[in-house]
Amino acid sequence: MFKSYWKTAVRSLLRNKTYGFINIFGLAAGTLSCLYILLYVRDQYSFDRHHKDVEDIYRVNRLSRGKDGEYNLAISPMPVGPILKRNLPEVAQFTRVIPFIGVDKSLISHGEKHLWIKDAFVVDSTFFDVFTYRPFRGDLRTALNEPNTAVLLKPLADELFGGEDPIGKTITLDNTNQQKATYTVTAVVEAVGKSHLYGELFITLNSDGVGKRFKDWDSWSSETFMANYVRLRPGTHVAALEKKLPALVERYAGDDMKKWDVQVRLYLQPIASIHTTGGLDNPGIGTPVESTFLSILLLIAVLIQVIACINFMNLATARASKRAREVGVRKVIGAERSDLVRQFMAESFLLAFTSVLIALPLLLLALPWLNSITHATVTLSFLRDYQTWLMLGGLIVFTGLIAGSYPAFYLSAFNVIRVLKGQLTNHISNGGIRRVLVVIQFVLSIVLITGIVVIYQQLNYIRNKDLGFDKDQRLLFTFNSNGSFDGLPAFLADLRSLAGVKEVSNASKPLGTFYVFNNNWSLPGSDIAHSKNAEFVLADRYFIQANGIKLAAGRDFREGDSDRVLINETFARQLGLTAATAPGVRLHDSQKREVEIVGVMKDFNFWSLHRNLEGFLVWINNPRYGLWPTVIAHTNTDHYQQLIGRIGQIWRKDVPGVPFEYRFMDDYVGQIYEADITVARIINSFTLIAVVISCLGLFGLAAFSAEQRSKEVSIRKVLGASAAGLARLLSIEFVWLVGVAFLIATPIAWWAGHRWLETFAFRITLSWWMFGLSGVLALVLALGTVSFHAVRAALGNPVKSLRAE
Repeated sequence: MFKSYWKTAVRSLLRNKTYGFINIFGLAAGTLSCLYILLYVRDQYSFDRHHKDVEDIYRVNRLSRGKDGEYNLAISPMPVGPILKRNLPEVAQFTRVIPFIGVDKSLISHGEKHLWIKDAFVVDSTFFDVFTYRPFRGDLRTALNEPNTAVLLKPLADELFGGEDPIGKTITLDNTNQQKATYTVTAVVEAVGKSHLYGELFITLNSDGVGKRFKDWDSWSSETFMANYVRLRPGTHVAALEKKLPALVERYAGDDMKKWDVQVRLYLQPIASIHTTGGLDNPGIGTPVESTFLSILLLIAVLIQVIACINFMNLATARASKRAREVGVRKVIGAERSDLVRQFMAESFLLAFTSVLIALPLLLLALPWLNSITHATVTLSFLRDYQTWLMLGGLIVFTGLIAGSYPAFYLSAFNVIRVLKGQLTNHISNGGIRRVLVVIQFVLSIVLITGIVVIYQQLNYIRNKDLGFDKDQRLLFTFNSNGSFDGLPAFLADLRSLAGVKEVSNASKPLGTFYVFNNNWSLPGSDIAHSKNAEFVLADRYFIQANGIKLAAGRDFREGDSDRVLINETFARQLGLTAATAPGVRLHDSQKREVEIVGVMKDFNFWSLHRNLEGFLVWINNPRYGLWPTVIAHTNTDHYQQLIGRIGQIWRKDVPGVPFEYRFMDDYVGQIYEADITVARIINSFTLIAVVISCLGLFGLAAFSAEQRSKEVSIRKVLGASAAGLARLLSIEFVWLVGVAFLIATPIAWWAGHRWLETFAFRITLSWWMFGLSGVLALVLALGTVSFHAVRAALGNPVKSLRAE
């Protein structure tokens, strides 16, 4: 029986090649998109799930509430891990992880081999008791017990040592966060899976440099940008454990909380949820992806597949008149309705299966392109990955049922007598259900198109907004190692002497990035509990001019200034000052250092436009702090390649042995919005696929509509109707459907656009033209799709259609 069903389904497809092509191509495109999104989302949720006893591993996060607001932090004070282990029997083990915060790269060396690496961490010796790595060489149980020891990830070990056995050999690490230090390699590991905590190098906390600085740190009030992780004993009730944390916080940090007038709450976050939880201040450790974004992607995947299924349903019901006699004859010779349902469902499943067979090789070909859009490393494995097979099976079942259920029950319900008398044509051609399905398709398409328009406008606003400082025609140079600092004074002097260079400044960080330094500042006579927090950058006296920052009051830095600051207007207001009264006021910070305000800068967006303006100050470099790793050059030339070539020459002269690298400041600032740009690319790409599938279905539907009305068109033409009038007659129904879809889609699109824009502190205002443009684009696409058949029918020879009469 089932063999008969499949034969009939294949013959039906071969007899109606256009119908089969449209359905198979649409379902294949939908399946390709849907499958990739499912693989991408699964990949994002797979982070950290490979660790042994993953359900017992948690990160200790901190929620701080104070006069400056509420902060949800993925970092916690240095003593937290040991205190939890010592006081709570439920905690089996802890480990702390310290990134080299504020360091773009570290220089790692062995002999004459020098490499730049980005991902290095200082960790407790218990790190590998908590996290799972595959040992390649060495014993992970004792690898970090001794002082100044290190564990390398295998790719780094291979690159640094080649074929040598690295165990027992020494490496040096040099970056601007610590002095050059030497470590002994005790183990080499391989990553078992993806982790938010990706590191190439793990250094024991019992070491020189950063380890020596933080090992005995017992303060709860100073930020170390450190993450504490705990592994709980099996069966621990996490909610009950968290209820014990406030008493520990009060016991060990109560005095600090009263002094700073803050409330601190610790809570546990499952490690498997870290990568997909955004909204936390998480400097230096991982780049999370928003779970909301993943939910939106899953919704888009479902919508694309539903659009493809609607194509099948529309075309199947549109062709019903051609199969009505087949249904009637089958019923006359004894077929039950259930037999006919199975027959039509078999056709649906055949199409779904065929679309998957076509989608898989296309996905393999498109995988590099799709990964470049999402910045992911999604792979497609069939031999070892049973989940992929489950996804494919699920897609076939979902598509087959959704696409085939309505046509199957619709076609199988025909009345035998009426069918054999030929009384179904008008009823079928005017079926309202197809109009509803077309409207649904275009509602989804208009919402997605509007999303593209809104995202593009917001990103364009970000690119062109006056940030309050000049990011154009600025070059950035970074001295990532202490060894390169010896050549910094000469490089600054030589850079200033070049034609085409207007100003050069040395600073701790460039504008447009996360700021390592922040502190609490108080006015004279006020205690630290009434202080205000502000980010700050340490710089020389050329910083304001080099960055094009404007002053609202006071003066710029000048030669001989020391411990002088420039504050922004926002920070002046937070301190209760005005631009006019702030110059001359002295401030002191939590470490009892005093500075004098010499000027007030006009507010500028020193960080992301996702954030509101915050307090910010520029602190002129005090000689006791030395030089800083960032050089900002304001240039004015039309010949950048020649200028960069000359800068490269002086770099190699002044900083020999260190590779010459530079960045344009506008690119550097733009990297803040890389995640938003990636979201835009993903949504744009899959929206395009959804619209193409919708238009493909509309094309097929218009073809059947024109065929159904061919005699009507011929009679109208014989009676004098113009070709333009006939084309308009055949198209007007689709215009109305798009209009109805527009009315339904507009409020949905407004709500979605408004919710997304709320993530930006500085954003565009939604305007009517954005929705109007989406509606017009949908209308143009619809008319462009149906016009081919409408015009062809209008220009056809009426004799060919009427001679059968």
